[in-house]
Amino acid sequence: MHLLLQLKRYGMLMTVTMPREKWTDERLDDLRDEMHRGFADVKAVIAETKAEIADLKVEVRELRREMLAGFFVIVAAIIGSNAL
Repeated sequence: MHLLLQLKRYGMLMTVTMPREKWTDERLDDLRDEMHRGFADVKAVIAETKAEIADLKVEVRELRREMLAGFFVIVAAIIGSNAL
């Protein structure tokens, strides 16, 4: 019984994934155009991601400056409180 189920699944898989035998010039052109659109989409996403990363780098730099300034304020307050 198990073997029959495996063969049935295999048969369904082969029906779905069997390549067409003939690739016409028109079909190849369609495939090429679809691939170009897909790569263009990927390139756009990559460019958007790079822009977001650049924005994050700016925010991290600003946060570092704020933290450093806060550190100096705290150190100055500690030194000032010990001077009295």
